[in-house]
Amino acid sequence: MSTYRDLALPRALGSARAAGAPIGSRSATVLRTVGTRERRSHLTAPRVPTVGIDIGGTKVMAGVVDADGNILEKVRTETPDKSKSPKVVEDTIVELVLDLSDRHDVHAVGIGAAGWVDADRNRILFAPHLSWRNEPLRDRIAGRLAVPVLVDNDANTAAWAEWRFGAGRGEDHLVMITLGTGIGGAILEDGQVKRGKFGVAGEFGHMQVVPGGHRCPCGNRGCWEQYSSGNALVREARELAAADSPVAYGIIEHVKGNIAEITGPMITELAREGDATCIELLQDIGQWLGVGIANLAAALDPSCFVVGGGVSAADDLLIGPARDAFRRQLTGRGYRPEARIARAQLGPEAGMVGAADLARLVARRFRRANRRRVERYERYERFVESRRETQETL
Repeated sequence: MSTYRDLALPRALGSARAAGAPIGSRSATVLRTVGTRERRSHLTAPRVPTVGIDIGGTKVMAGVVDADGNILEKVRTETPDKSKSPKVVEDTIVELVLDLSDRHDVHAVGIGAAGWVDADRNRILFAPHLSWRNEPLRDRIAGRLAVPVLVDNDANTAAWAEWRFGAGRGEDHLVMITLGTGIGGAILEDGQVKRGKFGVAGEFGHMQVVPGGHRCPCGNRGCWEQYSSGNALVREARELAAADSPVAYGIIEHVKGNIAEITGPMITELAREGDATCIELLQDIGQWLGVGIANLAAALDPSCFVVGGGVSAADDLLIGPARDAFRRQLTGRGYRPEARIARAQLGPEAGMVGAADLARLVARRFRRANRRRVERYERYERFVESRRETQETL
């Protein structure tokens, strides 16, 4: 890994003020520059390998990704128990990066985190499935690694990856729905991720769809992700099994009566084998998914919804019912163009790939900073050599 001492990147507006120019005109120019930087990054960023990290409620996945979105190597581990301190998760991230850097020349690290990330993409303001509360994740990780670090919401990074390399290519208005432990979301317009004023746009999973409904880890009741997510799928299956329902015999027999072993991938596997109850469970999740997408279409009117995350592996068992429910619930149906609903092409690696690709922007700054540092050192060496020669002639 390359060395990088000055890990704190200056904020654009602060730099403008330091330059002494009139704040009004200079800040307008700076804001326009910041607004287009991300859009240009995939065209101008250096074609160097970067590491992407995807942190979810159950797993931490890291991979080295090249400039074309190809995963050169991938490693993963379980997310440490959320009752432990945030440092335990940070330790896991650092260990994975150092492991990959033993075999690859890593130029930057991008982290997609399941939580609210502030507008500066430094702090995790709130993570429903982890013990992060206003955690300065970027600075903490950057302080332990020798490369610059970028932090973003995991759904934002997944949306970026699908727009760059997957199901969203060619779309100018895209909404990403990620179904995993919960529901994540992201909005991408004209090549820019829309993060909102405070950086927390796209948290669709915590829209209230059933007042007074199931309790959500975020603290509220009736959140969308309590009815259409991996947690919802497993909860419903376990409740049927715990009640010893005759329709759940296939599930109970598969886990030999150990209800705690019922998982989302297992339900999907049984559904593909024809288990009627598992098929119905996925249909229920898909119908709730379609209802939520119809609400988002009314608010955002995108051209495409991309559905990703681990639960999307169920494919048409999930997406089919979602499309049906979307058409039934869509406001103005029959009199308006309908957005297409596509399954993500990059699968569960989308967040990791997107984080790595976005990290190339800071990799470019890193390389420029290193080049300037080398140039300053070379000028200093020439100055010292010149003084030595002058003294020798005297």
